[in-house]
Amino acid sequence: MNNEQLLDLVRQMTLEEKTAQLLQLTANFYEGTNVEGQITGPMEEMGITEQSVDASGSILGLSGAQAIIDVQQAYMQKSRLGIPLLFMADVVHGFKTIFPIPLAIGCSWDTELAEKSAEIAARESALSGLHVTFAPMVDLVRDPRWGRVMETTGEDPYLNSLFAAAFVRGYQGDSLKDEPDRLAACVKHFAAYGAAEGGRDYNTVDMSERNLREYYLPAYKAALDAGVEMVMTSFNTVDGIPASGNEKLMRGILRDEWGFDGVLISDWASIREMIAHGAAEDDREAAYRAIRAGVDMEMMTPCYVHHLPELIESGEVDEKLIDEAVLRILQLKEKLGLFDNPLRAADPEREREIVFSKEHRQVSYELATKSAVLLKNDESVLPLQPDANVALIGPFAQSPDILGWWSCEGVKEDAVKLGTALQERLTGGKVQFAQGSNVHTITAEQIAEALEVASKADLIVLALGEDSEMSGEGGSRTDIRLPAAQLELVKQLKAAGKPIASVIFNGRPLDLHGVIDESDAVLEAWFPGSEGGAAIADVLTGVVNPSARLTMSFPQSVGQIPVYYNHFNTGRPLNPEKTEERYVSKYIDSPNEPLLPFGYGLSYTSFSYGDLEVSSNEMTAEESLSIQVRVTNTGERAGVETVQLYVRDVTGEVVRPMRELKGYVKLALAPGESGTATFTLNEEQLRYHHSDLSYRSDRGEFHILVGANSRDTQKKSFRLV
Repeated sequence: MNNEQLLDLVRQMTLEEKTAQLLQLTANFYEGTNVEGQITGPMEEMGITEQSVDASGSILGLSGAQAIIDVQQAYMQKSRLGIPLLFMADVVHGFKTIFPIPLAIGCSWDTELAEKSAEIAARESALSGLHVTFAPMVDLVRDPRWGRVMETTGEDPYLNSLFAAAFVRGYQGDSLKDEPDRLAACVKHFAAYGAAEGGRDYNTVDMSERNLREYYLPAYKAALDAGVEMVMTSFNTVDGIPASGNEKLMRGILRDEWGFDGVLISDWASIREMIAHGAAEDDREAAYRAIRAGVDMEMMTPCYVHHLPELIESGEVDEKLIDEAVLRILQLKEKLGLFDNPLRAADPEREREIVFSKEHRQVSYELATKSAVLLKNDESVLPLQPDANVALIGPFAQSPDILGWWSCEGVKEDAVKLGTALQERLTGGKVQFAQGSNVHTITAEQIAEALEVASKADLIVLALGEDSEMSGEGGSRTDIRLPAAQLELVKQLKAAGKPIASVIFNGRPLDLHGVIDESDAVLEAWFPGSEGGAAIADVLTGVVNPSARLTMSFPQSVGQIPVYYNHFNTGRPLNPEKTEERYVSKYIDSPNEPLLPFGYGLSYTSFSYGDLEVSSNEMTAEESLSIQVRVTNTGERAGVETVQLYVRDVTGEVVRPMRELKGYVKLALAPGESGTATFTLNEEQLRYHHSDLSYRSDRGEFHILVGANSRDTQKKSFRLV
């Protein structure tokens, strides 16, 4: 259908049919769709009529090719105008083949592989009948207490923007209509959900518009520039107004300023939640505020279907707002090719053949190997030698709980376990197992068994972490250390006097005290996905040389939070050589710096940096700078070094961060080999939002900082003239 035909379709719809198109319900509303006249429990609870269900526009959370085919066919038989349903789900980091959590994917600094993971997730989802994924989440996060930090790619707006665009490309391809194995993507959560106060889910967000634009909005804009089809509103307030009723944010910035003409959907029940926020008196006012803000689709509350008709009849809402929302939904259905083929790619036979295929799992494995960050490796305890006699101890030694919170159709029992994989690889050695502790509890018997197994080994590999329920939505924590039971296990095994290599499975940056000091080596595995055990075993044994770099700082303690690399200097900065000075910006009981900085990660080889070279000590608006540094692999293994470019604007009209990531180069080098990391820096990259919100650069001095992470860099200066 062309746009005129879609407009004609809107004109044929009754007001009730139009408002029903704006309603999204979960799959349980559609059970028994072939049984006439029944109103299910959920329908009665929400006050939804069978007529509204029959005319609704989309379903949340149903998957499986045959199930979706059955529902779509039953729905189309009842549809007066032949308008098909949209099927949507939270396909966050894989459908059945589960990839590492997005925070781990960010640590790969590999946008091509991230894009490939989204393409595979789309293919499996589309064959299983889905049309839209509620991903990517591109919220910038500086607070690891927040459970949903596992869905972000980190604390940096530049890197988050690169991954946002990559995920959108992977999900959507070049043409949704011509590529039925793709999904429409929905970027979330607009806006600034990652800045929830106290790291508490659904909590208040309050910041200046300049801060919002400078750090939090760029990744959403990058997703829009990549062509994302949908945007989801966030649960939080922005400048005192809940996002789902925030006209300035949704119509002012998203639609008018950025030109977004796709579908805007509320998060789960967030329109009705305006009442709890104190921004709407009742469902009627919530519907009024949301439709005026430009929210097209209401997820799992009935404010629109119950109250938009009367708001239009009273003249409080112009019916053209509803017509615009319906048209955008129909346009998305047309882009997906649903009017020509309501079943799209749903195919039970191809679903059985392709979903969770060996080819897909191989990409999951590769991404997991590139996402694991080596945090410590004293005395080169890792990699394990082929003939090593290893005691593998801990609650994650043979745990299948390594997929993470948003694992969609992933099955824990399908995940490759660390112990199984490690045993297969150490063919010349020996792996002995002990539970050691549970995730949250420990017994004297478990300790005794662990000490007995450790006494017979050359080295202890400790498999520790959070269970998947400890992060994700609703998984906020005030204490981000490992559970006390596991810290006690570490303490007991430390006394055994054997080298310890700890592997951490988790969904957030942790306070690692009680583990990192007691361990000779620490590998951050995150929740690595379906092939996680195989991937981590290959990193531990040196089949793969770790190359990942942190995209969030790890704090010294929860009391430092938020701690992030691109902070301001303050008017009384701490001089590292005068730590006893009192009247400066510091803690009296902790360093200012994080335990582990943004960009940090070790390798099984070593790299040396030559002198930093900059083409000129002046930059103009017309001429860029060329920046180069020679890097040499000085170790005995091939490895990848991620060379990072940071810039500091020394004096600005608005205070600027101590450093900001502007680019990176990954160099794959054989032992003894050298390579050159080359960067181009131009005036546009020096622009920022000034106090009047204009986006421009300032003349004056800038620092160029290049190195292996945000802390360990070489510096040179130039002036923008």
